[in-house]
Amino acid sequence: MLDERKFKVLYAIIDSYISSAEPIGSRTISKYYDLGVSPATIRNEMSDLEELGFLNKTHTSSGRVPSDKAYRLYVDSLIRQNDVDLDKKWKTEIRKALVKESKEMDQLIQNAARILSRITRYTSLAISPQLKETKIKHIQLLPIGETQILLILVNESGVVKNAVFKLTKSIPEHQISEISNILNDRLKNRTFHAINRELAIEIFDEFRQYKEELQRLLPFIGKSVDHIETTDLYADGLTQLLNYPEYKDIDKVRSIISTIEDKDKLIEIMAESALSSDIDVRIGQENVYAPLKDCSIITTTYKLNGETIGRIGIIGPTRMDYAKLIATLKIFSDNISEILNNHNTTGKR
Repeated sequence: MLDERKFKVLYAIIDSYISSAEPIGSRTISKYYDLGVSPATIRNEMSDLEELGFLNKTHTSSGRVPSDKAYRLYVDSLIRQNDVDLDKKWKTEIRKALVKESKEMDQLIQNAARILSRITRYTSLAISPQLKETKIKHIQLLPIGETQILLILVNESGVVKNAVFKLTKSIPEHQISEISNILNDRLKNRTFHAINRELAIEIFDEFRQYKEELQRLLPFIGKSVDHIETTDLYADGLTQLLNYPEYKDIDKVRSIISTIEDKDKLIEIMAESALSSDIDVRIGQENVYAPLKDCSIITTTYKLNGETIGRIGIIGPTRMDYAKLIATLKIFSDNISEILNNHNTTGKR
């Protein structure tokens, strides 16, 4: 464990390097940070920090740069303290921009990614809502011919899915209505995962004469949900990476962009984040794919009725202003969740 003085020296180096992108020497720390010790003492502490793996020495100068290990210590401390804040004007501007773009859920998330990239000047990532985790608001079956039924699915987020189901035999209209009412009654306020074997048996028992049709209908509902559930991924501001000296190598940038544009890889990146808490920070070598091992990825969740339904985040160099970015993402998380929940509440009135 580092003592207090080493912490102060390390955090000063991180702070200076985030701002300058230049290797940091003891004179810089002594001049701009009042640590109450001499440059010689700072040099000794920097040497110790290098031996401990928190600093790397560059080939071009005598200065040091923070290692991934240093950033991890720094970020973990920020998350534990949870006291990083942004000024009210900044919060208000983010809120106004998001509310303006909140008419449709997918549009909200896509535009949130665009706004996030614009204000942070990093590449943003977002994953659309995972609707299987939300509850069914309404199911309805409507006859549209002797052997066809229109299936209408509405989830609690207000997303509607229409699909046509073909019957193998005709069912009287009043019985279709009865089946529709039973399905709606049994499935309303359940998650889509609740369409399971036990529930299917329960429904089959109630409509034995239509068991064959119901045996086909419930999987059809599941497939319709899968269609709604198709994951949409958004990446905005890909060229923002060109603004940072870490990415002067065009081949490196091209490799990073190629990885981000690969949907399967991006899903895996976001899925890795989903295994952790609301705020997830992947630093340098912690990232799965080689092109991203010179990057940091920060993501956060957004929620509906307390349940996580998606993630949004940014990607950029490991030399990030983590404090400000974590606070910014927290504001996005809170506002997106609030807009979705307000929309959901309004829709139920």
